[in-house]
Amino acid sequence: MKFSVLFSTALLAAVLAARGATQDVAAAATNANPEAAMTALFGNPVIVKGKGFEIKRSDFDQVISAARSNYLLANEQPPANLEATVLDQLIAIQVLLQTATPADQAVGKANADRRYTNLVAQFRSPEDYSRLLKARGMTDEDLRAKALQEAVAEAALKRGLDINITEDEARNYFAQHAADFERPEMVHVQHILLLTIDPSTHMPLTTNTVAAKRRQIEELRKRILAGEDFGTLARQYSEDAGTKENDGELPIFPRGKMQAEFEAAAFALGTNQVSEVVTTVYGFHLIKLLEKIPAKKIDFATAEPDIKDGLAQLRIHKLAPGYLQKLRADQQVEILDAKLKSQDEQEQAQAALAAAAAEAMGTKGGTNF
Repeated sequence: MKFSVLFSTALLAAVLAARGATQDVAAAATNANPEAAMTALFGNPVIVKGKGFEIKRSDFDQVISAARSNYLLANEQPPANLEATVLDQLIAIQVLLQTATPADQAVGKANADRRYTNLVAQFRSPEDYSRLLKARGMTDEDLRAKALQEAVAEAALKRGLDINITEDEARNYFAQHAADFERPEMVHVQHILLLTIDPSTHMPLTTNTVAAKRRQIEELRKRILAGEDFGTLARQYSEDAGTKENDGELPIFPRGKMQAEFEAAAFALGTNQVSEVVTTVYGFHLIKLLEKIPAKKIDFATAEPDIKDGLAQLRIHKLAPGYLQKLRADQQVEILDAKLKSQDEQEQAQAALAAAAAEAMGTKGGTNF
């Protein structure tokens, strides 16, 4: 039960996922707002209710939409049980919020503020942050509210399960996994993509069309070198739907995440330098290097909060299912959507089996957080 999953789904993974995802032009509709369209068509009924809370269809659809966008950007298929997993986590957050104490609220706010600050720091400017929020159909207030709910729920869960990771435990993990805290060299770039494949079928475009796009990308490079703004041209001409509204800006990435040709060109550039035309299986690219970030070792003070979060998640994974089931029963949780209720029953049965297996296995493995 990892509550940061929902936080990252809401924005971070869906918008900033840096796993080479935005190179996959199949993500053609990531700036749409399908949950709003669903609400307009079918209304916004309550799908879950319990003592002191309810979950509406729009709450569920927003997280599902963001999660699916993330998988699409990563060129992966969503798991078959995605809806059941999201519903389970939304319910868990709500039942835990009903148990939260003032101390949980204070701890949760501190953690939410830290995570929010770390997220915003990944953007080049406040304008970039605002633009990407708008593309996800969210506001800053929406994001902060979600982050706070999840962090308070997590604090309540840790208290309920009596989970407290000490500094000594965190230092021990840090010492035993030193290689995990070596941050590789990374680059931050903008790019313009002209497709040479059909984004729906991935079939090659006609020879004449490819030749025309080659001439167009070369002309764009001349215009940039003559002084036109790279970001403006990216918004006008780039065919990477996942980045064009952000001036063609990609998340910061290390080696091994992008197409080999794209990656080689990006790491070879100097700051503010624009590449020659780069050809990948997707089409023709122009790349501008914004920043090259040297490799560094992350110190313990920086890593400590994440280490403690990760070690806590291991204990939560083992202990939470039974505790949350009890809270569900105490708070009389009722799923009103028949399809989701059936999916949830299957999810809970599988979770019970997994918990039993984990108990039998002890605490082996699973330390990669």
